[in-house]
Amino acid sequence: MMNWWWKLRFAAAVLVLSVVGSAGEIPTTLDGPFDPVTSFLDHIKFRGLAVDLPDSDPRVQRQARGFEPEQISISLSTTPDSIWISWVTGNFQIGEHIEPLDPTSVASIVQYGRSRQSLTHQAVGYSLIYNQLYPFEGLQNYTSGIIHHVRLTGLKPGKRYYYRCGDPSIPAISDIHVFKTMPALGPRSYPKRIAVVGDLGLTYNTTSTIDHMRKNKPDLVLLLGDIPYADLYLTNGTELDCLNCYYHNILPRDETYQPRWDYWGRFMEPLTSKIPIMVVEGNHETEEQIKNKTFVAYSSRFAFPAEESGSFSTFYYSFNAGGIHFIMLGAYISFDRKGEQYKWLERDLANVDRSITPWLVAAWHPPWYSTYKIFYKKSECMRLEIEDLLFSYGVDIILNGHVHAYERSNRVYNYTLDPCGPVHITVGDGGNRENLMTVHADDPGKCPDPLDSRWSIGGFCATNFTSGPAAGQFCWDQQPEYSAYRESSFGHGILEAMNETHALWTWHRNRDLYNNTGDAIYIVRQPDKCSIRRMVVDPHKTT
Repeated sequence: MMNWWWKLRFAAAVLVLSVVGSAGEIPTTLDGPFDPVTSFLDHIKFRGLAVDLPDSDPRVQRQARGFEPEQISISLSTTPDSIWISWVTGNFQIGEHIEPLDPTSVASIVQYGRSRQSLTHQAVGYSLIYNQLYPFEGLQNYTSGIIHHVRLTGLKPGKRYYYRCGDPSIPAISDIHVFKTMPALGPRSYPKRIAVVGDLGLTYNTTSTIDHMRKNKPDLVLLLGDIPYADLYLTNGTELDCLNCYYHNILPRDETYQPRWDYWGRFMEPLTSKIPIMVVEGNHETEEQIKNKTFVAYSSRFAFPAEESGSFSTFYYSFNAGGIHFIMLGAYISFDRKGEQYKWLERDLANVDRSITPWLVAAWHPPWYSTYKIFYKKSECMRLEIEDLLFSYGVDIILNGHVHAYERSNRVYNYTLDPCGPVHITVGDGGNRENLMTVHADDPGKCPDPLDSRWSIGGFCATNFTSGPAAGQFCWDQQPEYSAYRESSFGHGILEAMNETHALWTWHRNRDLYNNTGDAIYIVRQPDKCSIRRMVVDPHKTT
């Protein structure tokens, strides 16, 4: 029986959703599986195509002088007593002849304390620069400003801390900012709200998404890849006709306009300097350059709890937020069972104590269970390698981006409804310039060619179904039973863990009023019925 505190949280959540317009009671996953529902694009309320913010927009222009810090962001460590502060000093350089700044010329210092008037603690970190260099004549190379990462330790869980960062000796120091640490580990200790968004970009739709997100007052933000879309520009800053380029494979070479990363960092600073943001790489972060280097901007600009979680990689890591253990996985590096990521995942899952962190949430960029045409079954290789392991350890929720629409599944495992399978949620509708996806693989005549391997991740593993309602076919002829709800609209999600067994998921459209929800459900764990560590030795076959 729930005590009064949990009853109060449930009552408050129900009250909020009833006030904002949700009809009737919020369903739970125990009421499912639900009949599939599709909400089609509302062209009357649709705000139009996504258009990037220009470099003349004051929100992306550089306001810092000299070596004053800018693009300040916070990210979590593995436990609530530690946090990372990151920022940039000095301006980037772009052109054919560039001279990188010296990272050692500016110190990486954070002064912090429990009150604005008493920043008595100090931490020192490290700094770096990165280059984006091209082997072609006429392309403009890029070198970043100095990127700083400082880890604060010895913090108290669930407390506010004030800080400023920079180099006091120059002096080049930031204004005072404030953040709140995550709550203590434990089955009754959770962040109030966790915002989830993917494929964000830097468009006018992005600004609406972030505005709506800030109104929801999150304690933590998960960004599921595809961040500034710098690769949709040539090095001279010219925008590509991205849809035409990708659909017809006419990109002549890999170019990016790296200042879009700086624009994105400046635009996001009012949020990221106060609220921790945890990111995972997407395909648009690949950004290949000389010597086949990839993901350099992504790996340099953010701080990751990699070493703390035992992965030593920016592509996969884990962290705790109260009673939730988050696992962030990389879809664009090796994920096969003999690789380092899989071995790390096995170790990480084995070390999770569900009596302390009952909730287990996994996240990566491309979804396994998407019913939209363009990326349909494009992540099958990853699913075939990893799904058994996640299922055997009772992962509760899986979060993805990549597909520019919203979709929530019934509990599913291996394309079969399963009361112990995770709920898969796709929120790749943050607002990027590639716009929304509206065509489904099950729409009449829209099933993609099974032999079309474009955008397939890790190889080509997709085959026809061998059993179930779609046996002998590559696509369903109607919305699949594992797809509970789907809609093509820009927006973001909010996850609220209530206790050890109940979590409220809400999805918010940009076009709606700030407090309205487009989708809401209580995700309910059943640890007594769904045992943990039912290890499967051999990979399952597609059914």
